[in-house]
Amino acid sequence: MNLPHELQAHEWSRFVRSGYRVFIAGAAATPQALIRRFLAEYAEKLHSVELIHFLTLGPTPWLDRRYSENLSDNAFFLSEGTRESANAGLSDYTPCFASEIPRLMDESVLPIDTALISVSPPDIHGYCSLGPSVDICAAAVRNARFVIAQVNSKLPRTFGDSFIHISRIHATVTEAEELPVLPHRPIDEVTQKIARNVALLVDDGACLQLGVGRIPDAVLSKLKHRNDLGIHSEMISDGMMQLLRSGNINNSRKSQDRGLSVATFALGSRDLYDYIAENPHIHFRSSDEVNLPSIIAAQTKMISINGALSVDLSGQVCADTIQGRFYSGIGGQVDFIRGASMSTGGKPIIALPSTAKHGSISRIVTSLAANDGVVTSRGDVHYVVTEYGIATLRGRSIRERALELIQVAHPKFREGLLEEVRRIGWVPRYQEHHATLVPELDDAARRLTLKGHEFYLREVHPSDQRRLQEFFYSHSEKTLLQRYRALPSHMSTDRAYKLVNVDQSRDLALVATQRQGPRELIHGVARFYRQGQDGEVAFVVRESMQGIGLGSNLIGQLIDIARSRQLKNLIAYVRKDNLSMRRLLEKFAFSGKVEEEDPQEMIYTLPLTEKN
Repeated sequence: MNLPHELQAHEWSRFVRSGYRVFIAGAAATPQALIRRFLAEYAEKLHSVELIHFLTLGPTPWLDRRYSENLSDNAFFLSEGTRESANAGLSDYTPCFASEIPRLMDESVLPIDTALISVSPPDIHGYCSLGPSVDICAAAVRNARFVIAQVNSKLPRTFGDSFIHISRIHATVTEAEELPVLPHRPIDEVTQKIARNVALLVDDGACLQLGVGRIPDAVLSKLKHRNDLGIHSEMISDGMMQLLRSGNINNSRKSQDRGLSVATFALGSRDLYDYIAENPHIHFRSSDEVNLPSIIAAQTKMISINGALSVDLSGQVCADTIQGRFYSGIGGQVDFIRGASMSTGGKPIIALPSTAKHGSISRIVTSLAANDGVVTSRGDVHYVVTEYGIATLRGRSIRERALELIQVAHPKFREGLLEEVRRIGWVPRYQEHHATLVPELDDAARRLTLKGHEFYLREVHPSDQRRLQEFFYSHSEKTLLQRYRALPSHMSTDRAYKLVNVDQSRDLALVATQRQGPRELIHGVARFYRQGQDGEVAFVVRESMQGIGLGSNLIGQLIDIARSRQLKNLIAYVRKDNLSMRRLLEKFAFSGKVEEEDPQEMIYTLPLTEKN
């Protein structure tokens, strides 16, 4: 079917006039050839034309100062090409949720006069495709008085709400042009650790939303052991494509749009653009649908993974400014964080490195800088993940939040962060210690799968105070008697505080935990208290988890770490009638004898000078 006529230079005045607001399509569908034609043939004849757009890729020649009297720029999301201009006051940045931008056009808050877009060639029925970028472009097309399209044969033809009939297009510029691609960036060790921690929060059957960058790519690379994953995301990426190809993502357990991957735009490699072309299993829809929190919430087990520039100790997230300078935009972060938080089994996650500028600045801060904006509120954030672990914030008090976040900050900043929150009263003055690490506990040792149960083995943290009390009150009288060799009636806050505030460089205190949504349960505690060159062992496992090998793993870790620290002996005091503990110690070559002063007590010793 024939296209609308090819735009001639003298025809621009029919479609763009002074004072107009002109929309430019973005992401991989930025119509670069059409923009060049507009600037070369007509822009300097105009006055006060506002150009609006979302994320544009590639050159931004309309920001050249030669057009300052003709054109102004207004971005909903800043990119490398628009960031400097916005911060110099030469162009505008409009913060807005991606789900809300189409309404600004529909309700004539920002009426669109002309839309400059990219489309594929039409099919036999006269329908072109918006290709990899439907996002806010669909709303601009339906609202614009005039639509001018660059017909690009290299633009992939996609499915969903991406179609536009040629009768809606007023003029065209036909030029094949390669789409912008994201450069491949190697994933460093810090990013790998962040990704491994995030992957702990993703279960089989989860529905995923991830953004652009190294962390999302790394997270996706860690999900090859997960099955029946789904996609409901603002963006679809190369990492998602790899999991679709491998079958890890099949959308079979989505509660909405089962069998379909749903997104608003695609951004990545040429391979990705070829993959989405004519692919009926991937649908692109407008951001006012895909990003609507109520629609996101309808997906069960919705996992939203987004980045941040900094997070304060109450959980406020800055994602669009750095020290008062605008960097990016709100985009879909808040939409998906809120939607995932309302989803049954959903998990909204903020993931970021603990430091910036080669480790000289902490991204976990006591309070955000004076001119840094809050994109996501402290009430919306459930998890914050760095290379040092997972901070769980949902349902946590300010004191607990501060301690959780300090323990995922870089170790060299933890003391200063703790001192500051002590000063302002967020944590009690008696809170003297921050979380310390056990370097001998490597990533492989931290993950345990025992008879279908997945555990995470980590250091005891100061924020575990309440968790440890809950663990204590889960014990039966028999367990209490065997562990404490008495029947304590309660665990006071002061006692719990002492047990979770441990100098891990001297003593050792480990916990084996499981996550139940935002709740982390302690199922086992293992310790040794250093006494000269010896270590006194104490550990206990929840009754419901006994007999599956958790105790063996815990005592194995104690032995390995004690040996690496060159302790001479491990010593355990055990009641004579605690047969299960005695068998476990004997399994690891502890030798026992009856204590002389109390015949009901046994003393077990393991010499560490030789490998047992």
